[in-house]
Amino acid sequence: MGFNEKVHAFIAARYYVRLTEGFAQRGQAAFIHAVQYYAGQRGRRMAQRAIRDGQPLTHATFLQYGELRMTDEVEPTQREVTSIAPDYVLRITSCPWHDQFREMGCLEAGAVYCCHVDEALARGFSPDIDFHADANLNMSDCCIHRVKGVNDQELPNDLPREEYKRDFSYHCGHLYWSLSEVSAAIFGAQGEAIATGVLDDFVGAYGQAMADELASWRHTNFNVC
Repeated sequence: MGFNEKVHAFIAARYYVRLTEGFAQRGQAAFIHAVQYYAGQRGRRMAQRAIRDGQPLTHATFLQYGELRMTDEVEPTQREVTSIAPDYVLRITSCPWHDQFREMGCLEAGAVYCCHVDEALARGFSPDIDFHADANLNMSDCCIHRVKGVNDQELPNDLPREEYKRDFSYHCGHLYWSLSEVSAAIFGAQGEAIATGVLDDFVGAYGQAMADELASWRHTNFNVC
């Protein structure tokens, strides 16, 4: 097994556990801020590519320019578009991130992460996209993603831009180092110790070789595509 969706969720969960154990409500607030920072970076990279390609920053373009290259190592997300007007509504009934949070006994971490990550991703791409994560599997029987006022005439069906997708080594590195950056900015040396602890957790779960690969993304500029 290599880097995949569940490894990505593991990193988020361990940051949540360590931040909240260390700093209680301040730790949760730091985690939310860090997840919003991470997802906003990803959304802005998507927007940079779309602008370069001459595409408008609409919801339809947002659907085309996603960066996650899903793997075949996990059970895939099960999703269904249930409305395209007036709101675009996506219902998700199975998700590998939720599977990982559940297996770790970290549903609270998953609930907080999923409440904020997709909304921040959409805002990073364009603040004009009125995206709401109405529910998620960590605290409900499904995820509901709603984009208000889309009023599509037909289901968006443009093919994803596969050339812009990145593997989960990159995305796990981005998540780890973005959360590390924010933890250290807020809590100083104690925040740096949180990140070191998460890396130790990672070694225990996935081994030194994968941890070294995760650490190798440290000096990447995740603000640019």
